[in-house]
Amino acid sequence: MLSVRPEGRISSTLRQFLNNEASGGFVLMAAAVLAIITANSPVSAIYFAALHIHLGPLSLQHWINDALMALFFLLVGLEIKRELLDGQLSSWSRRLLPGTAAAGGMLVPALIYVVFNAGNADALRGWAIPSATDIAFSLGVLSLLGPCVPASLKIFLTALAIIDDLGAVIVIALFYATDLNLVALGGAVIVAANLVAFNRIGVTRLWLYLMIGSALWILLLQSGVHATIAGVILALTIPVRRTRGAPEASPSVSPLHKLEHMLQKPVAFLVVPLFGFANAGVSLAGVTLSVLVEPLTLGVVVGLVAGKLIGVFGTVALMVRSGLADLPTGANWAQTLGLSFLCGIGFTMSLFIGLLAFDDPAMQERVKFGIIAGSLVSGTAGYAVLKLGARTSKAARA
Repeated sequence: MLSVRPEGRISSTLRQFLNNEASGGFVLMAAAVLAIITANSPVSAIYFAALHIHLGPLSLQHWINDALMALFFLLVGLEIKRELLDGQLSSWSRRLLPGTAAAGGMLVPALIYVVFNAGNADALRGWAIPSATDIAFSLGVLSLLGPCVPASLKIFLTALAIIDDLGAVIVIALFYATDLNLVALGGAVIVAANLVAFNRIGVTRLWLYLMIGSALWILLLQSGVHATIAGVILALTIPVRRTRGAPEASPSVSPLHKLEHMLQKPVAFLVVPLFGFANAGVSLAGVTLSVLVEPLTLGVVVGLVAGKLIGVFGTVALMVRSGLADLPTGANWAQTLGLSFLCGIGFTMSLFIGLLAFDDPAMQERVKFGIIAGSLVSGTAGYAVLKLGARTSKAARA
């Protein structure tokens, strides 16, 4: 009789976990929980002090937020470009429903936040915080339902979140630049133009793009435009060969696919969890109900929970009822409602925008409270409604 070695089973289980695209969401959840526990433990002083240790010109937290997160934005840019050329967003008909839903899901939360903070000019800088959807978290929750949810909903959520990420990148570039250094910015433009020229003349060596992309990051860091935008600019210049009609693009198809394949696991299992651990740590000492009902905190919570729900579900309902689009194949209205709740999980990008919007640690803390509370409510509600929607769909088929 053949025996199966325990280490073989462990290796196989680990491989399956790493290859599951929702696993990054679970690791991020664990990192966020660990950060909160650490920030409220006897080692909290060490945790916060370590984040402010300077390594060269930047603190450890800034290396994570400005340098490592540039890799996250690079991956986001690669995904956006691939989906626009060859994927779920490759035609206007495919872009219509997730595109309009993403727009509604960004506009309504921002308006709700502005209403709550209309009398505070400083707080208004955070208007974009509840507009973002965290694709790793939301797909992680969706995956917990397994086959109960039609595959079309996962595709729809992925497309919506990708467009949402594109909107967030544009917002960061346009509204969160500070003290522009025109010389450095001019240098960044010249470097970006060279990247575009390399793409146009057919240069395919990844190392060359990455080397010049590093120079672009340094220049943007000095320019006042957030340095992570270098990742998106670089991604949009990486060459890709159109593979329309192929069942699935192989990592060896083009430089873009190669780089995307190289970055997926490091970003999902290292970069984003590190960002979550470094930025989700909130001290709960002295937190009272008054803090939780302050306009800044409430604007984020209500924006994520109610704003995303109204913006996404309302737009989908409007598009479907008007005959301009159809619900995702096999999905019912209850499942669409649950998916709209999941869009209120705004962890990674919302935290990132919050850190850019405010320098005041007290305001950053309130933003973190709002993001964690809003994401928790949205995720729980989304899971419950999707579970109910799956039962309704099953009963209807019976």
